[in-house]
Amino acid sequence: MALLDVENLVVEFPTRRGVLRAIDEVSFSIDPGEVLGVVGESGAGKSLTGAAIIGLLEPPGRVAGGRIMLNGQRIDDLSPERMRVLRGRQIGAIFQDPLTTLNPLYSIGRQLVETMQTHLPLSDRDAKERAIKWLEDVGIPAARARIDAYPHEFSGGMRQRVVIALALCAEPRLIIADEPTTALDVSIQAQIIALLKRVTREHGTAVMLVTHDMGVIAETADRVAVMYAGRIAEIGPVRDVVQSAAHPYTEGLMGSIPSLEHRVDRLRQIDGAMPRLTAIPKGCAFNPRCPSAFARCGEERPDLLPAGATRAACWLHAGGARG
Repeated sequence: MALLDVENLVVEFPTRRGVLRAIDEVSFSIDPGEVLGVVGESGAGKSLTGAAIIGLLEPPGRVAGGRIMLNGQRIDDLSPERMRVLRGRQIGAIFQDPLTTLNPLYSIGRQLVETMQTHLPLSDRDAKERAIKWLEDVGIPAARARIDAYPHEFSGGMRQRVVIALALCAEPRLIIADEPTTALDVSIQAQIIALLKRVTREHGTAVMLVTHDMGVIAETADRVAVMYAGRIAEIGPVRDVVQSAAHPYTEGLMGSIPSLEHRVDRLRQIDGAMPRLTAIPKGCAFNPRCPSAFARCGEERPDLLPAGATRAACWLHAGGARG
Protein backbone atom coordinates (compact mmCIF):
# COMPACT_ATOMS: atom_id res chain seq x y z
CA MET A 1 0.00 0.00 0.00
CA ALA A 2 1.28 3.47 -0.92
CA LEU A 3 2.28 5.70 1.99
CA LEU A 4 1.46 8.91 0.09
CA ASP A 5 -1.33 9.16 -2.48
CA VAL A 6 -1.84 12.44 -4.34
CA GLU A 7 -5.02 12.33 -6.42
CA ASN A 8 -5.91 15.00 -9.02
CA LEU A 9 -4.29 17.78 -6.96
CA VAL A 10 -5.25 21.31 -8.02
CA VAL A 11 -3.54 24.40 -6.56
CA GLU A 12 -4.90 27.84 -7.43
CA PHE A 13 -3.97 31.46 -6.77
CA PRO A 14 -6.83 33.97 -6.84
CA THR A 15 -5.78 37.31 -8.41
CA ARG A 16 -7.52 40.50 -9.48
CA ARG A 17 -7.54 39.24 -13.06
CA GLY A 18 -8.96 35.84 -12.20
CA VAL A 19 -7.83 32.53 -10.76
CA LEU A 20 -4.45 31.13 -11.81
CA ARG A 21 -4.15 27.35 -11.79
CA ALA A 22 -0.55 26.54 -10.80
CA ILE A 23 -0.99 22.77 -10.27
CA ASP A 24 -3.45 21.11 -12.63
CA GLU A 25 -4.74 17.66 -11.60
CA VAL A 26 -1.45 16.07 -10.55
CA SER A 27 -1.57 12.44 -9.35
CA PHE A 28 1.17 10.16 -8.03
CA SER A 29 1.96 7.85 -5.13
CA ILE A 30 5.05 6.94 -3.09
CA ASP A 31 5.59 3.63 -1.30
CA PRO A 32 7.38 3.19 2.05
CA GLY A 33 11.17 3.24 1.52
CA GLU A 34 10.80 4.64 -2.01
CA VAL A 35 12.35 7.84 -3.36
CA LEU A 36 10.25 9.63 -6.00
CA GLY A 37 12.19 12.32 -7.83
CA VAL A 38 10.23 15.30 -9.16
CA VAL A 39 12.06 17.21 -11.88
CA GLY A 40 11.36 20.03 -14.34
CA GLU A 41 12.21 23.61 -15.23
CA SER A 42 11.73 26.49 -12.79
CA GLY A 43 8.03 27.28 -12.59
CA ALA A 44 6.91 23.73 -13.45
CA GLY A 45 5.18 23.35 -10.07
CA LYS A 46 7.60 21.02 -8.29
CA SER A 47 8.04 23.01 -5.07
CA LEU A 48 4.36 24.05 -5.00
CA THR A 49 3.34 20.39 -5.05
CA GLY A 50 5.62 19.71 -2.07
CA ALA A 51 4.32 22.77 -0.23
CA ALA A 52 0.72 21.65 -0.77
CA ILE A 53 1.50 18.22 0.68
CA ILE A 54 3.04 19.62 3.87
CA GLY A 55 0.42 22.35 4.23
CA LEU A 56 2.80 25.26 3.70
CA LEU A 57 1.28 26.96 0.67
CA GLU A 58 1.75 30.71 0.92
CA PRO A 59 -1.54 32.67 0.85
CA PRO A 60 -3.48 33.29 -1.30
CA GLY A 61 -2.44 29.88 -2.72
CA ARG A 62 -4.87 27.10 -1.85
CA VAL A 63 -5.65 23.47 -2.59
CA ALA A 64 -8.72 23.84 -4.81
CA GLY A 65 -9.28 20.26 -5.88
CA GLY A 66 -8.26 16.64 -5.49
CA ARG A 67 -7.03 15.09 -2.27
CA ILE A 68 -3.82 14.11 -0.47
CA MET A 69 -3.78 10.84 1.48
CA LEU A 70 -1.04 9.94 3.97
CA ASN A 71 -1.10 6.37 5.22
CA GLY A 72 -4.81 6.14 4.35
CA GLN A 73 -5.73 9.42 6.11
CA ARG A 74 -6.80 12.51 4.16
CA ILE A 75 -4.60 15.46 5.15
CA ASP A 76 -5.35 18.29 2.71
CA ASP A 77 -8.48 19.32 4.63
CA LEU A 78 -6.98 19.32 8.15
CA SER A 79 -7.03 22.47 10.28
CA PRO A 80 -3.73 24.39 10.60
CA GLU A 81 -3.39 23.15 14.20
CA ARG A 82 -3.80 19.48 13.27
CA MET A 83 -1.49 19.90 10.28
CA ARG A 84 1.17 21.41 12.56
CA VAL A 85 1.02 18.28 14.74
CA LEU A 86 1.29 16.07 11.66
CA ARG A 87 4.31 17.98 10.36
CA GLY A 88 7.41 16.78 12.08
CA ARG A 89 5.77 13.65 13.46
CA GLN A 90 4.44 12.16 10.21
CA ILE A 91 6.04 14.46 7.62
CA GLY A 92 9.57 15.89 7.67
CA ALA A 93 10.90 18.63 5.40
CA ILE A 94 14.39 19.39 4.09
CA PHE A 95 14.79 22.73 2.33
CA GLN A 96 17.48 24.15 0.07
CA ASP A 97 18.99 26.61 2.55
CA PRO A 98 19.66 25.15 6.01
CA LEU A 99 19.88 28.65 7.49
CA THR A 100 16.14 29.09 6.88
CA THR A 101 15.43 25.88 8.82
CA LEU A 102 17.84 26.19 11.76
CA ASN A 103 17.29 28.75 14.51
CA PRO A 104 20.58 30.70 14.90
CA LEU A 105 19.84 31.46 18.58
CA TYR A 106 19.57 27.82 19.69
CA SER A 107 22.26 25.14 19.78
CA ILE A 108 21.69 22.29 17.33
CA GLY A 109 21.28 19.92 20.29
CA ARG A 110 18.48 22.01 21.77
CA GLN A 111 16.71 22.14 18.39
CA LEU A 112 16.91 18.35 17.98
CA VAL A 113 15.82 17.69 21.58
CA GLU A 114 12.84 20.09 21.37
CA THR A 115 11.72 18.58 18.05
CA MET A 116 11.81 15.04 19.44
CA GLN A 117 10.14 15.94 22.74
CA THR A 118 7.35 17.74 20.86
CA HIS A 119 6.44 14.53 19.06
CA LEU A 120 7.82 11.66 21.18
CA PRO A 121 7.53 10.82 24.92
CA LEU A 122 11.23 11.22 25.82
CA SER A 123 13.03 12.41 28.96
CA ASP A 124 15.69 15.13 28.63
CA ARG A 125 18.46 12.58 28.99
CA ASP A 126 17.00 10.13 26.45
CA ALA A 127 16.30 12.92 23.99
CA LYS A 128 19.89 14.19 24.23
CA GLU A 129 21.32 10.70 23.71
CA ARG A 130 19.06 10.24 20.68
CA ALA A 131 20.12 13.64 19.34
CA ILE A 132 23.78 12.60 19.58
CA LYS A 133 22.97 9.33 17.81
CA TRP A 134 21.18 11.17 15.00
CA LEU A 135 24.13 13.52 14.54
CA GLU A 136 26.41 10.49 14.33
CA ASP A 137 24.04 8.83 11.84
CA VAL A 138 24.18 11.82 9.51
CA GLY A 139 27.97 11.98 9.68
CA ILE A 140 28.68 14.85 12.09
CA PRO A 141 32.19 14.13 13.51
CA ALA A 142 32.62 14.28 17.31
CA ALA A 143 28.84 14.59 17.71
CA ARG A 144 28.91 14.37 21.51
CA ALA A 145 31.36 17.28 21.71
CA ARG A 146 29.54 19.39 19.10
CA ILE A 147 25.95 18.95 20.22
CA ASP A 148 26.01 22.29 22.07
CA ALA A 149 27.44 24.17 19.07
CA TYR A 150 25.37 26.74 17.15
CA PRO A 151 24.48 26.64 13.42
CA HIS A 152 27.03 29.34 12.48
CA GLU A 153 29.80 27.10 13.83
CA PHE A 154 29.15 24.51 11.10
CA SER A 155 30.02 24.54 7.39
CA GLY A 156 27.22 24.55 4.77
CA GLY A 157 27.49 20.80 4.20
CA MET A 158 27.46 20.07 7.95
CA ARG A 159 24.45 22.37 8.47
CA GLN A 160 22.57 20.46 5.78
CA ARG A 161 23.40 17.20 7.59
CA VAL A 162 21.95 18.72 10.78
CA VAL A 163 18.79 19.69 8.84
CA ILE A 164 18.44 16.08 7.65
CA ALA A 165 18.82 14.87 11.25
CA LEU A 166 16.18 17.43 12.31
CA ALA A 167 13.79 16.20 9.59
CA LEU A 168 14.28 12.55 10.54
CA CYS A 169 14.62 12.68 14.33
CA ALA A 170 10.88 12.37 15.07
CA GLU A 171 10.88 9.36 12.71
CA PRO A 172 8.34 10.69 10.19
CA ARG A 173 6.87 8.38 7.54
CA LEU A 174 7.35 10.89 4.70
CA ILE A 175 10.13 13.35 3.82
CA ILE A 176 9.66 16.26 1.40
CA ALA A 177 13.16 17.26 0.24
CA ASP A 178 13.11 20.47 -1.82
CA GLU A 179 16.43 21.03 -3.63
CA PRO A 180 18.38 19.66 -0.62
CA THR A 181 21.80 19.68 -2.36
CA THR A 182 21.62 22.72 -4.66
CA ALA A 183 23.68 25.05 -2.46
CA LEU A 184 26.43 22.47 -1.86
CA ASP A 185 29.57 21.63 -3.81
CA VAL A 186 29.65 18.38 -5.79
CA SER A 187 31.61 16.26 -3.29
CA ILE A 188 29.27 17.27 -0.43
CA GLN A 189 26.25 16.66 -2.72
CA ALA A 190 27.35 13.05 -3.20
CA GLN A 191 27.69 12.54 0.55
CA ILE A 192 24.27 14.06 1.27
CA ILE A 193 22.65 11.91 -1.44
CA ALA A 194 24.22 8.73 -0.06
CA LEU A 195 23.14 9.74 3.45
CA LEU A 196 19.55 10.46 2.41
CA LYS A 197 19.29 7.10 0.62
CA ARG A 198 20.73 5.18 3.56
CA VAL A 199 18.65 6.68 6.37
CA THR A 200 15.40 6.53 4.42
CA ARG A 201 15.91 2.87 3.50
CA GLU A 202 16.86 1.96 7.07
CA HIS A 203 13.75 3.64 8.48
CA GLY A 204 11.36 2.74 5.62
CA THR A 205 10.68 6.43 4.99
CA ALA A 206 9.05 7.58 1.75
CA VAL A 207 10.80 10.53 0.08
CA MET A 208 9.62 13.12 -2.44
CA LEU A 209 12.83 14.61 -3.82
CA VAL A 210 12.26 17.90 -5.66
CA THR A 211 15.15 19.04 -7.86
CA HIS A 212 16.08 20.35 -11.30
CA ASP A 213 19.24 18.21 -11.36
CA MET A 214 18.81 14.99 -13.34
CA GLY A 215 22.18 13.75 -12.02
CA VAL A 216 20.82 13.83 -8.47
CA ILE A 217 17.62 12.10 -9.63
CA ALA A 218 19.52 9.34 -11.47
CA GLU A 219 21.69 8.72 -8.41
CA THR A 220 18.99 8.87 -5.75
CA ALA A 221 15.46 8.16 -6.97
CA ASP A 222 13.65 4.90 -7.70
CA ARG A 223 11.04 6.58 -9.90
CA VAL A 224 10.84 10.06 -11.43
CA ALA A 225 7.96 12.40 -12.28
CA VAL A 226 8.76 15.01 -14.93
CA MET A 227 6.63 18.14 -14.50
CA TYR A 228 5.77 20.79 -17.08
CA ALA A 229 3.47 23.80 -16.64
CA GLY A 230 1.79 22.42 -13.52
CA ARG A 231 1.19 18.89 -14.82
CA ILE A 232 3.08 15.60 -14.92
CA ALA A 233 4.45 15.05 -18.42
CA GLU A 234 5.94 11.62 -17.71
CA ILE A 235 6.35 9.30 -14.74
CA GLY A 236 8.11 5.96 -14.41
CA PRO A 237 11.24 4.11 -13.24
CA VAL A 238 14.32 6.32 -13.35
CA ARG A 239 16.30 4.05 -15.67
CA ASP A 240 13.51 3.93 -18.25
CA VAL A 241 12.79 7.66 -18.17
CA VAL A 242 16.50 8.55 -18.48
CA GLN A 243 17.43 5.99 -21.15
CA SER A 244 14.27 5.89 -23.27
CA ALA A 245 12.14 8.97 -22.57
CA ALA A 246 8.59 8.67 -23.91
CA HIS A 247 7.56 12.36 -23.81
CA PRO A 248 9.21 14.86 -26.20
CA TYR A 249 9.80 17.24 -23.28
CA THR A 250 11.57 14.54 -21.24
CA GLU A 251 13.56 13.63 -24.35
CA GLY A 252 14.63 17.26 -24.67
CA LEU A 253 15.63 17.40 -20.98
CA MET A 254 17.74 14.24 -21.35
CA GLY A 255 19.33 15.54 -24.54
CA SER A 256 20.48 18.70 -22.80
CA ILE A 257 22.58 16.76 -20.26
CA PRO A 258 26.31 16.43 -21.09
CA SER A 259 27.52 12.86 -21.60
CA LEU A 260 30.87 11.41 -20.55
CA GLU A 261 30.55 8.66 -23.16
CA HIS A 262 29.97 10.68 -26.34
CA ARG A 263 31.70 13.89 -27.32
CA VAL A 264 29.40 16.48 -28.88
CA ASP A 265 30.19 19.94 -30.17
CA ARG A 266 26.91 21.38 -28.95
CA LEU A 267 24.26 20.27 -26.46
CA ARG A 268 20.65 20.00 -27.60
CA GLN A 269 18.26 22.63 -26.36
CA ILE A 270 14.50 22.95 -26.11
CA ASP A 271 13.43 25.98 -28.11
CA GLY A 272 11.11 28.51 -26.49
CA ALA A 273 10.16 28.87 -22.82
CA MET A 274 7.63 27.43 -20.41
CA PRO A 275 4.32 29.32 -20.69
CA ARG A 276 3.22 31.71 -17.98
CA LEU A 277 0.23 30.67 -15.87
CA THR A 278 -1.79 33.40 -17.57
CA ALA A 279 -1.03 32.00 -21.02
CA ILE A 280 -1.21 28.19 -20.89
CA PRO A 281 -1.91 27.11 -24.49
CA LYS A 282 -4.90 25.02 -25.49
CA GLY A 283 -4.36 21.28 -25.72
CA CYS A 284 -0.97 19.98 -24.58
CA ALA A 285 0.89 22.83 -22.83
CA PHE A 286 4.16 21.71 -24.50
CA ASN A 287 2.81 21.72 -28.06
CA PRO A 288 4.23 25.15 -29.13
CA ARG A 289 7.76 23.88 -28.30
CA CYS A 290 7.31 20.27 -29.41
CA PRO A 291 9.09 19.03 -32.56
CA SER A 292 6.60 16.14 -32.84
CA ALA A 293 3.35 18.12 -32.42
CA PHE A 294 0.42 17.50 -34.76
CA ALA A 295 -3.16 18.80 -34.98
CA ARG A 296 -4.62 16.95 -31.99
CA CYS A 297 -1.89 18.33 -29.68
CA GLY A 298 -3.23 21.86 -30.10
CA GLU A 299 -6.84 20.86 -29.48
CA GLU A 300 -7.01 18.22 -26.72
CA ARG A 301 -5.05 17.90 -23.49
CA PRO A 302 -3.68 14.37 -23.04
CA ASP A 303 -3.81 12.47 -19.75
CA LEU A 304 -1.01 10.10 -18.75
CA LEU A 305 -1.02 7.22 -21.25
CA PRO A 306 0.87 3.89 -21.11
CA ALA A 307 4.21 4.34 -22.90
CA GLY A 308 6.28 1.18 -22.46
CA ALA A 309 7.67 1.06 -18.92
CA THR A 310 6.51 4.63 -18.16
CA ARG A 311 3.38 6.74 -18.57
CA ALA A 312 3.48 9.91 -20.65
CA ALA A 313 0.95 12.70 -21.22
CA CYS A 314 1.47 12.65 -24.99
CA TRP A 315 -0.82 11.84 -27.92
CA LEU A 316 2.04 9.98 -29.63
CA HIS A 317 1.16 7.07 -27.33
CA ALA A 318 -2.56 7.01 -28.14
CA GLY A 319 -3.66 4.37 -30.61
CA GLY A 320 -4.09 5.95 -34.06
CA ALA A 321 -3.02 9.30 -32.61
CA ARG A 322 -2.35 11.08 -35.89
CA GLY A 323 -5.37 9.69 -37.62
